[in-house]
Amino acid sequence: MEILWVLMALVMLGFVLLQLSRRRRGAVGLVEPGHPDAADPANYGFAREEELDVRMPGPDQDLLDVLDLVQRTQDYRGAQQLLAGTEVEGERRWQRVQAFAGAASLELRQRPGGVGETPGGQWLRVWRAEAPKDAGGAAVHAEFLVQQAWRTATPGTDEFRIIMEEAKTACGEAALLAPGDPIPYLVELSVARGLGYSREEFEQLWLKILDRAPNHMGAHLAALPYWCEKWHGSRELAYSFAEAAAARAPRGSLLAAMPLFAVFEHLPEVNLVSGFYQSEVVTKAVHGALHAVHSARPDDPMQAHVRHLLVFFLVRGERWAEAMNQLTVIDGHVGALPWTLSADPAAEFAVYRALAVAGYEANGGSPATLPH
Repeated sequence: MEILWVLMALVMLGFVLLQLSRRRRGAVGLVEPGHPDAADPANYGFAREEELDVRMPGPDQDLLDVLDLVQRTQDYRGAQQLLAGTEVEGERRWQRVQAFAGAASLELRQRPGGVGETPGGQWLRVWRAEAPKDAGGAAVHAEFLVQQAWRTATPGTDEFRIIMEEAKTACGEAALLAPGDPIPYLVELSVARGLGYSREEFEQLWLKILDRAPNHMGAHLAALPYWCEKWHGSRELAYSFAEAAAARAPRGSLLAAMPLFAVFEHLPEVNLVSGFYQSEVVTKAVHGALHAVHSARPDDPMQAHVRHLLVFFLVRGERWAEAMNQLTVIDGHVGALPWTLSADPAAEFAVYRALAVAGYEANGGSPATLPH
């Protein structure tokens, strides 16, 4: 009973601190749409919530066109051709492999198949059957199995382990088909986390990636969870991994933003410190990420991942104008952390966007003052 009273007291304390923090200069809260005090994101040209694309972090029209074609015709050859023409070591190939695997997984979830019914994602099965030596199809199949494990089974169960073991085998087959391709090893990073590779095993896998694509941002983001406290590492190990990546990042690399992802992975479940998002550790990580996106190539497909996470931290830190600057670049797509952790990524993103708009206007901003 004493523990229950302590917990209730902590909850009440958190509520009081939240209310006090909102009374500070410039702090805002959400009101109902249509309320006289409601700020309207549409005034800034932002997409309506129902128009937000939850499939990808940023635009890739070629991918969208091919996805539409494949799903409409159930013919895999468009996906095969797109991957064949995508740079092997580049970030975009990894995103496209994930997107094709995710599309097949979602189709199967929507149409699991039954008596007389063809299951969803059949085009991927046909792809593997008709082109067993195609490296792109093998990589998509391995990633499909990984996504199936996380989506349909519980880590630690026999079902989860069986699917992950199958994915591990598929990763090995994909690697044999394309020895210089880092993607099969990137897929295996998730397998390593799910099956609990030893640190020695994980580091051997990581070295294979570094040999092929040492500055691959997607690989670093896929490897980070293994080192986190909730999986097989600790806060210190995760921070060390992220900070080492940032320290060796070449000019124009988004690896300088890795510490911000490490901070996000270790956010407290209940934050009772009102100034946490203005703390030194968060501020330093945010500044590193801002520097990374400002110096990166405009066409770097991983920029969107960093900018989405920046929106989260900038809004939480009440840095409204800076949050708005990020939103003008990424609005329209929400397939990235932190929104994808929500059951409704578009709604979660829309809340933070509305807070950014309201905070910006509460401090004198308007559509006319926002640079584009």
